[in-house]
Amino acid sequence: MIKSIKLFVLALCTVLISSCELDLLDNPNAVTAANTDINYLLSQVELTYAGHFNQLSDPGMRLTRMLNQGAAIYDNAVTPISNDGTWTTAYAGLLNDVKALIPLAEKAELFVHAGIARTLRASALANMVDAFGDIPYTEALNSENFNPKIDGGAAIYTAALADLDEAIKNFSATSKGGATGDLFYGGTPDSWIRVANTIKLKMLLNRRLIDKAGTTSAINALITGDKLISTAAQNFSFKFGSNLTNPDTRHPRYAGQYSPTGGGDYQSNSYMGVMHDSKGFPDPRIRYYFYRQVTRNTADVNELRCITNQKPAHYGPNDVFCLPTMIGYWGRDHLSNEGIPPDGLRRTAWGLYPAGGLFDNDAGRPVSLGAGAGGAGIHPIMMRSFVDFMLAESALTLGTSGSPRALLRSAIEKSMADVRALAMGSTEAGKISTFETDQKIVWADQVTRYVNKVLADYDAATTDDARLNIIATEYWLALYGNGVESYNLYRRTGKPANQQPALDPNPGQFVRSYYYPTSFITRNSNAKQKPNVTVPVFWDNNPAGFVK
Repeated sequence: MIKSIKLFVLALCTVLISSCELDLLDNPNAVTAANTDINYLLSQVELTYAGHFNQLSDPGMRLTRMLNQGAAIYDNAVTPISNDGTWTTAYAGLLNDVKALIPLAEKAELFVHAGIARTLRASALANMVDAFGDIPYTEALNSENFNPKIDGGAAIYTAALADLDEAIKNFSATSKGGATGDLFYGGTPDSWIRVANTIKLKMLLNRRLIDKAGTTSAINALITGDKLISTAAQNFSFKFGSNLTNPDTRHPRYAGQYSPTGGGDYQSNSYMGVMHDSKGFPDPRIRYYFYRQVTRNTADVNELRCITNQKPAHYGPNDVFCLPTMIGYWGRDHLSNEGIPPDGLRRTAWGLYPAGGLFDNDAGRPVSLGAGAGGAGIHPIMMRSFVDFMLAESALTLGTSGSPRALLRSAIEKSMADVRALAMGSTEAGKISTFETDQKIVWADQVTRYVNKVLADYDAATTDDARLNIIATEYWLALYGNGVESYNLYRRTGKPANQQPALDPNPGQFVRSYYYPTSFITRNSNAKQKPNVTVPVFWDNNPAGFVK
């Protein structure tokens, strides 16, 4: 989609070239008031934000056992050089374009444009603080300062929350034109107000460890205001298409795996094992999340070396090792950095949700170009189910309004419904209906059985810590495709508890924040690298070793 906009702009310039005059001293790629169509710029900001989300989601998913983490020790899990692109996307791309967009929008009284830009800026700043800790802010994006100093994460959070308040004011103002470049909601102010408030909710929840009273009051105010994401139409998700080239609009996870040779991500054995076995029956979402290219486990050690190995001595009796089931789910264990055997068309692939891949109907066939929904999936950035999971955690730990149990139930039901809606709105819908008819599967009954099991476990829990673990585990299972929030959840709560250990018995301490990127350290005289990855972000006051 990014390519599409760039190609369109190039074509537009070609058509209008006879009326353009370029000063050779000007940078033709720079965003200025003279060369900018504000709706195209808004679209570019949103596309860049989607890329920013994907870049930060990837390591978060891997660290929280949602995907395989391909490093043997934590210190190598997220390296300085691997963060260069993430840093560039945030600063040179998103934040720089937002800086250009807001004054243009306000001058033209296009307040929805300005509000969207502020909302995405605040979200990106919060995400960067959550990932890196203290980062440049007040001195950043100054063309005359090549060595900006870092600001404290707490101060940046305060500024981001203020930005969200200002965005809400923008959305409440009367604009002189619609935000036709808005790829999320078509410029609907109410939906964006809910997004802004929901981002505030997640930031406040992160802060509950260091400011219980203030967080409690602020979250109760959001609940009373009743302007959080609550319906399917309000879900904050970036939607992809199925176009292969010129431009490639497919979900990046699909694009990386659905090819003639397969390959791509290794799924997490731990995550798949929990979904298949932890309730005593499979999670109804498992056939939507994962696509098995084989439906029987391999006996070929050349394809999967670990099948002849003993479970590591430091693993617990209930820890998954090597293969999570006997029916073809094929991933890797946590912090496994083995080489790549000839398993590209064997390993479990991304499924229909959220990547737009294949529904698993036991076919056991390899992935292929264009298979399934062709990549027409979503980035689940902030879904309505996430809101209820956060409110359940808040009600349990802070005593904010609402019943944790009722919110937990609502959250699970919303997650199930949204997964189902994407699936049945895709080109895989006919295959799903046929499979369910043949197997005598009733989706509603599956969901009811799952919800009743979770609530029975919740009712049987005797401590708030056990109840929090149930809420957090269900949130983690609903977050598939979103490593930004799973990483926050894990550091904030230490849940889900008893996660699969690393293969190496001595992997080092868990990553509490990422190393600064190489480009920032080498080019900024005021930059100083962290001593290690155990440095927590400002809101994480949990003790050393809290997460593993």
